[in-house]
Amino acid sequence: MSNPIIKAVIRTKFRVTSRDKASGIIRSNADAYLRQSDRFSASKGMDPVTVPPLIGVDPEMRGWSFFQILEHNAIVNRSIAATVEALALGKEPMGAALINPKTDVLPRSLSGPEQISLFQQSVDDYLTMVASLPSLRGTAETMHPVFGFFDAHKWHCMFGFHLGLHLKQAEKILSLLGH
Repeated sequence: MSNPIIKAVIRTKFRVTSRDKASGIIRSNADAYLRQSDRFSASKGMDPVTVPPLIGVDPEMRGWSFFQILEHNAIVNRSIAATVEALALGKEPMGAALINPKTDVLPRSLSGPEQISLFQQSVDDYLTMVASLPSLRGTAETMHPVFGFFDAHKWHCMFGFHLGLHLKQAEKILSLLGH
């Protein structure tokens, strides 16, 4: 996403979004994935489906299965969680926060139904953790690979935004499979 207007709009949206609103978006998007998971059999959820180009879905991600999307989201969720926690507590991000966004977020080739509970756990753990943190705004910042420097609040908003991007991909997979 190289359009500077879109980047500015996203950053502004994050700036005016409250912590509670961002948490609500996260919960809503996560619940939508879980409702979708009921519509996939184990075998259909493992079938890679190539979707047409979608904003925010890199070309190498377009041929994933539903379960691979859940696995990718759980990886990114854990990374954002580690980043938000470190920034909110005034610590240097480390561990899961330090990932290569092009390689470390890729799912295994055969992600299965176990990804449903792993995804759900990553969201639940994050929302519990973030509710206990002090202010997220005005913390130190770390670089997002597309949108520039984010404080803990902007990373918190990014969590739900990222889920929403791949939710569109999951919905497209459902439609292409005839569900």
